[in-house]
Amino acid sequence: MLDRDGFRPNVGIILLNQKSQVFWGKRIRTHSWQFPQGGIDRGETPEQAMFRELHEEVGLLPEHVRIVARTRDWLRYTVPERYIRRDARGFYKGKKQIWYLLQFVGHDWDLNLRATSHPEFDAWRWHDYWVPLDVVVEFKRGVYEMALTELARFLPRQDTRNRFLRGGMRGRPADRAPRTPPAAEPGYELPPGATFDPDPNSSVIEHASPSPAAAPATPSPPLVVPPAR
Repeated sequence: MLDRDGFRPNVGIILLNQKSQVFWGKRIRTHSWQFPQGGIDRGETPEQAMFRELHEEVGLLPEHVRIVARTRDWLRYTVPERYIRRDARGFYKGKKQIWYLLQFVGHDWDLNLRATSHPEFDAWRWHDYWVPLDVVVEFKRGVYEMALTELARFLPRQDTRNRFLRGGMRGRPADRAPRTPPAAEPGYELPPGATFDPDPNSSVIEHASPSPAAAPATPSPPLVVPPAR
């Protein structure tokens, strides 16, 4: 389902714990990290899609979260042509997203990466709000920065003030985020022979993996969820 400009409607989720840390998920079988996100199906509202994706990707139900805020307008990112399937080129441009900021009111054991038979993540961790954007695939970084910046004013007052005091109001979120040394930054490229996307409704090969020579840019060992029994 594309709009007239070639963008597919989508939602993004920033999930906060009680320490105002955010859920940071590792894409299955890759070294790239991201927030939960997913497409809006025909007939769904953005909020309905958000709750569906929240359960499908991290196993949470509406009672596990409280909606704090959402972005006012759609945030768009354009996908480079080399990532788009050949049969979709010319009319698919990228995604437009509504981002939600959620307060997690459950417990860590409520998180379940295997809530469905097609998991999106194989590991997760709690991370400081200003996540390192250099571990996000390059063409999504602008949207992440816009979403984090717009929704930061809804963080607990003390928490927001401390972050701005450390980084400066004029500093971009990416500048305030922890940075990895240039030698350790991943280089993203299409896997050899990749011609499909795990999402059957998507027109883009979006989940590119780091090149073999790149070192994973992970600040600390991830919390790996054991297989469900």
